[in-house]
This record gives sequence, C-alpha cells and structure tokens, in this order.
Amino acid sequence: MNGKKLGAGLRGLLNCLIPILLAFLVGGIVIAVIGENPLNTYWVLLQKSLFTKVGFQNTLHYAGPMILTGLAIAVTFKANIYNMGVEGSLLLGAFFAGILGSRMTGNPFVVKLVCLAVGVLCGMAYSLVPALLKAKLRADEMVVTLMLNYALAKVLEFLTTGIFRDNGSGYVCTPMVSESAMFSRIFGKSRLTAFFFIVVAIWIVMTLYMRRGRLGYEIKAMGMNAEFAEATGMNVGKKIILLMLLSGALAGFAGAGWMMEDQYRYTLTFSGNPGLGWDGMLIALMGGHNPVGIFIASIFYAALKTGSDKINMYTNVPKEIVALIQALIVLFLAVKFIDGRFHLFERLKGKKGKESKTCS
Repeated sequence: MNGKKLGAGLRGLLNCLIPILLAFLVGGIVIAVIGENPLNTYWVLLQKSLFTKVGFQNTLHYAGPMILTGLAIAVTFKANIYNMGVEGSLLLGAFFAGILGSRMTGNPFVVKLVCLAVGVLCGMAYSLVPALLKAKLRADEMVVTLMLNYALAKVLEFLTTGIFRDNGSGYVCTPMVSESAMFSRIFGKSRLTAFFFIVVAIWIVMTLYMRRGRLGYEIKAMGMNAEFAEATGMNVGKKIILLMLLSGALAGFAGAGWMMEDQYRYTLTFSGNPGLGWDGMLIALMGGHNPVGIFIASIFYAALKTGSDKINMYTNVPKEIVALIQALIVLFLAVKFIDGRFHLFERLKGKKGKESKTCS
C-alpha cells in the first residue's frame, strides 16, 4: 500500500515538474539565441527572489493571494466542478472591500475584519448563481462562470468610472482605503504584511479539512464518480453549491486581502494580467490540486514575478522572458489538463490499436 502511494506521489511530482522544466528549457533556448547565458539568467531570477531576505519576503507577499485562489480552484476541480469564476469572485470581493474600507475608520482590527468579511460574502454571492444553475438545471458551470467574468468586469468598470470614481485622482480608480483598513508592512523594506500569515492559517485548516475532514472524502467521491456518490446517498446537488460557495469565499477573501495589503484602491488593472484568479488556476494545476503542492507552486510562481524585475538590472535579458516562461508553463499544463478531462491520448492510442489490427 505504501509502495503504491509512493509511486502515485512520484508520478504526481513528475507531472508537475515536467511542464516547468520544458518551459525553462524553451526559455533557455530563447535566451541563448539572443546571446546571453541561460544558467546565469535563471540564477539571477531565483537568487534575487528566493535567496535574499527582502526578495524572499516579497515573494511570500505575492504568494499569499495565489495560495487562496489556488485552493479556490482545487476544492472544485477535485470534485470535477470546473469553476472558472474565481477571478470574478476575487474582483467583486476586492471592489466592495475597498469601497467599504475607504469609508470606515476606527479600530483597525474591527475595520479589517469587516472588510475581509465583506470580501468573503461578495465572493460567495458571485459564485452562488453558477452553483444553483449547475445543481438545479445541470448547466455547464465552465461556460456560465466564464461568461459571468466578462459581465462582471464591465459592471465594475462602469462603477469605477462613474459612481465610485475618485475624482481627485489622475487615473480611473476608487478612493483609497483608510489607514485603519490597511495591512502595514512588517519588515520595512519588504512588502510582506500580516495578511500572509492569515493565509497560512487558512491553508493549514483547508489542508486538514481536505485530507481528513468529511468534505475532503466527499470531494474525492464526487471526483471519482458523481453518479455513484449520489446513489450511495450523498446529496450531490447540495455539495456542488457548498463547494462553489467555499471556492467563492476563498477567492473573495484573497481579493479583499490584496486590496488591503497591496493595491489600496480598485483600478481597471487591479488583478494584473492575466489576473490573480487565473494565476490560481495555473498554480492549482502545477500543484496537482494538492494543498501542499499549491503552497509550493504559489511560492515558485511568485518568485518568477519577484525576480522578473531583477533580470533587467543584472543581465541584458529583457524581463519579458519571464512572461514567456509563464505562458509556456500554461501551455504545457493546459495540454495535461485537457488530456486529463477528455483522455485524448488514450483515445488516440485506441484508434492506432484498432488500425493496426485491421491492417494485420
């Protein structure tokens, strides 16, 4: 039994490492073509983001919300529920946490708690619509959540440029949150705040819950065979709603925290490009939808972001090489994800086997 578990763990590790190694290999070829040393470039990238005090603290800062969005993806994907609305939950939670934070003053602990709670509630409210459509009408949650993301982006753009715009600012944004709502930096030079340690506490709870809690077993059962789980007495429709709400809560919490520890106001580029929610999907795939894997993948992915600015300073390689590596990781992981859902390679092998039999 232990041997089987070890073998499965090694296979999972290889499945996560191979796309990353392939992406770095292709990126290294590009770096070599422009006349630079790939090994030196990668050393600068990793050394400045992981092996210096300030760099590592900044990496942890950027990893915080991605750990939450990675978990938000994992709790649904492991149950074969493809929630693509994590980005929307994050943005909605961030927006209203920011609006409330700009208008609340008083006890910093109470203000932060209320803003985070609003972020969670907004994230849950956003995910409730596709959850009900999936559970009651068997609508395709992937299509519904993707379409809702675009609709929500336009609604928030309208609110940001109109009703809630900060007219005193030179660009389109909402008012800045009050000092009571801000997470202050702990170590001065780095951007790390107490929010990261709150994220770690949530990660520990989720890890224990997904591994040993009842919900973790139910997620596994739904992922293996939802119809069989229903036949054994599990209310699958209810669990779908519960998992979607949990996913939305994690994403909304991530958005509110990112607002209060880094951005301080909502802008049209608040979540970055492609966005923290989409980063969470990549991280969940890299981590094999495993909480420990997600934690490690978040730190690695955040290190790429932290180290990208240092490449320009210490080498002649443009920092866009990091964007290329990230895109390649997405590409290679997408191949694994599509095959995992539709079993394309198995079907291709089956067709080849049939063709060889007919030929013989």
